Amino acid sequence: MTTREARVLPSKNRSHELWNSSKIPQIRGARYQYPCLAPREFAMKLPFMQTAAYLKDLFDLSGKTAVIIGGTGELCGTMAVGLARAGAEVVLGGRIPEKAEKRLHEIQSHGGRGYFVPVDVTSRESLHSLLETVLDRSGQVDILINGAGTNSPTPFLEITEEEYQKIIDTNLSAIFRACQVFGQYFVDESRTASIINLGSISGLNPLSRVFTYSASKAAVHNLTRNLAREWADKDIRVNTLVPGFFPAEQNRKVLDESRVLDILRQTPASRFGNAEELIGATLLLASTKAGSFITGMEMIVDGGFQAMTI
Repeated sequence: MTTREARVLPSKNRSHELWNSSKIPQIRGARYQYPCLAPREFAMKLPFMQTAAYLKDLFDLSGKTAVIIGGTGELCGTMAVGLARAGAEVVLGGRIPEKAEKRLHEIQSHGGRGYFVPVDVTSRESLHSLLETVLDRSGQVDILINGAGTNSPTPFLEITEEEYQKIIDTNLSAIFRACQVFGQYFVDESRTASIINLGSISGLNPLSRVFTYSASKAAVHNLTRNLAREWADKDIRVNTLVPGFFPAEQNRKVLDESRVLDILRQTPASRFGNAEELIGATLLLASTKAGSFITGMEMIVDGGFQAMTI
């Protein structure tokens, strides 16, 4: 039987002949138009049914280097593990070597590769040093994640200028600096790249008790869309990953029992997220194949919080 004959849609009275198991050896190797009609054990052996190979092709990050600023934190550290397991070499940028060591041990236990570079996100010189160190050790940067952040429950009429500026500087200005430093490298080297900025559900709609945090994250969302527009024709994609409510260090100071109950009532999934649930979105945005046409997007991972009204 020829390949052309195998692609003909079988009528009801011919289907048993075309897909009869006794005829399979005669047509093995042909690319069938209707593999769903084949016996299951045969269809599973067809070349284009190799699910693992297909997914690897879409999401494989082998040969890529990912810099995760804030990679010693709970959420970004878990995202770094996901990137490493997908094949990327990961660089954890942060302030606390002990936290990085623990996370790197986890990465290595999965067969991944990575290292720690100390960085102060409020210093442009420190960010330049981070880039230079990574280029010296890894030779390239392909993925940048900006995830450093801080929060405060101080009421509006009580917050000082210094505390306000600290939140704005860490949450917004730090991303501005990092995108300038690494963006210049991407542009100068004509390098295809992905930048993922960590936004917040409070950057979409203001949340009580965290007005400065909400304002800073709303600005991050806007900055991200601006950069996506500016750099799209240079194959530099810039997106915002928007977590809903996840257990994280910076949240503990603003979460009491009543607040937790309010959040759960507003979240259709009726629970907080797990850090691992950010990995899928991270891999999609980082991949030059699966996410190649995605830029300027706010990818929300929130258990339905943003979709809830009454």
